[in-house]
Amino acid sequence: MFAFLQRLGRSLMLPVAILPAAAIIVGIGNGLNALNLWPTVAEFFSTAGTTILDQLGILFAIGVALGMAKKNDGSVALAATLGYFLTTVVLGPEKIAPIIGMKPENVDAAFEQMNNANVFVGMLVGLIAAFTYNKFSETELPMALSFFSGKRLVPIMTAFFCLFLIVVLLFVWPPVYNAIVAFGKWIIDFGAVGAFLYGFFNRLLIPTGLHHALNAVFWFDLAGINDIAKFQTGDGAIKGITGRYQAGFFPVMMFGIPAAALAMYHTAETKQKKRVYGLMLAGAVSAFLVGVTEPIEFAFMFVAPVLFVIHALLTGLSLFIAALLHWTAGFSFSAGLLDGLLSLINPNANHPWMLFVQGIIFFVIYYVVFRVAIKLLNLNTPGRGTNLLADPVEDAENTNAPKNTDDSKSVGKYHQTASQILDGLGGEENITTLTNCATRLRMELDDNSIIDEKKIKSAGAVGVTKSGKHSTQVVIGTHVQQVADEMEKMMDDKNI
Repeated sequence: MFAFLQRLGRSLMLPVAILPAAAIIVGIGNGLNALNLWPTVAEFFSTAGTTILDQLGILFAIGVALGMAKKNDGSVALAATLGYFLTTVVLGPEKIAPIIGMKPENVDAAFEQMNNANVFVGMLVGLIAAFTYNKFSETELPMALSFFSGKRLVPIMTAFFCLFLIVVLLFVWPPVYNAIVAFGKWIIDFGAVGAFLYGFFNRLLIPTGLHHALNAVFWFDLAGINDIAKFQTGDGAIKGITGRYQAGFFPVMMFGIPAAALAMYHTAETKQKKRVYGLMLAGAVSAFLVGVTEPIEFAFMFVAPVLFVIHALLTGLSLFIAALLHWTAGFSFSAGLLDGLLSLINPNANHPWMLFVQGIIFFVIYYVVFRVAIKLLNLNTPGRGTNLLADPVEDAENTNAPKNTDDSKSVGKYHQTASQILDGLGGEENITTLTNCATRLRMELDDNSIIDEKKIKSAGAVGVTKSGKHSTQVVIGTHVQQVADEMEKMMDDKNI
């Protein structure tokens, strides 16, 4: 179950990765409106951007299907699309009314949510499509039906299973929908305290990867909150309220995490400072600009867990303060500078510039708290105690990874990194599945007890986590996709 939830959380990142495009397009429209320029052009951009956000349900269906299937195959995406349209159209008020013997206006309001923005149904259909692909993509039918064998069978079986889903949702969806809405209202009624709890558990769940599932409740239309879409489109937005589950992340990601990195650099041993500097600088810039914090968080998450709990509490505090004072902003990808600037011109934001002021205060808090805690508790943060960083040049000379020759350059910039990580994982024969999210490689290994963490980290990885005997994650950073692609190429070449 744990591995399943991890994979589900990772699969949510594919549709989420589309949101920055929508935010930029909407941002252009909002910017033109704010300047009273070209109203027709502004309306065009605003409409185009909100159209993407209005299709989140189908995007999640496809994303979950691709993420949960054993291969990224087009047939599973087609199956998810077919299943989603079948389910939402049949369960729409106009179609379901004659089936249950009612007039459309008397149908339960829950069925009005059966549209292209229904993320909950999208996730269910995506799981069905992935299950169908994993089960039937290699099935051979009798000769008379052989044309429909293999991948062609996947959309057919998905449609068949979705008929059962429709029957189940016909009875289950209204109470489930009403319960979800009640949960959302319960959290909203908690006000700033609810924002604190969300922020605290959001960070605390990062090691497990389950924070993506938690985010879906608050950011999308699973519990009626739908914070991201409401903030970006203004549809159902409440000034000073919408964006409260996003705003408090800006002071932490843009200011708090860089301050933590600075504190770890300043407390590193003198001989280690140069090596720690490179690691911390790259992570701090990534956090400030685009809100990717995992490279820094994984640097202290396991070696100094008390710091990670402090970090989670400070994140909750930041969301609490922003929500209490009704300072709101939003993001499409994460709470970095780029999304922060877009929030400044978003009419649904409320005093977003105050989050930068709060951020400066949090920079001081993070720096002081981290520095004092590291010194007082003698924590093994990077470059201290037993957590000394190896010299990447010396380590490369002692590995079998390709040297920086003209030949190795020709196979790609990330070939050496991928080769060394692959070797540290026990070779391609030890890897059952390989996927990635925004910053991490996620793998199922035959045996994760044989991996060489030192070799993996010397390749540039920030951290390695294990779950059970098989599940393993390697934190790479924002260039994880290139490393994953290179590893897949190398594994494919070995299997030819």
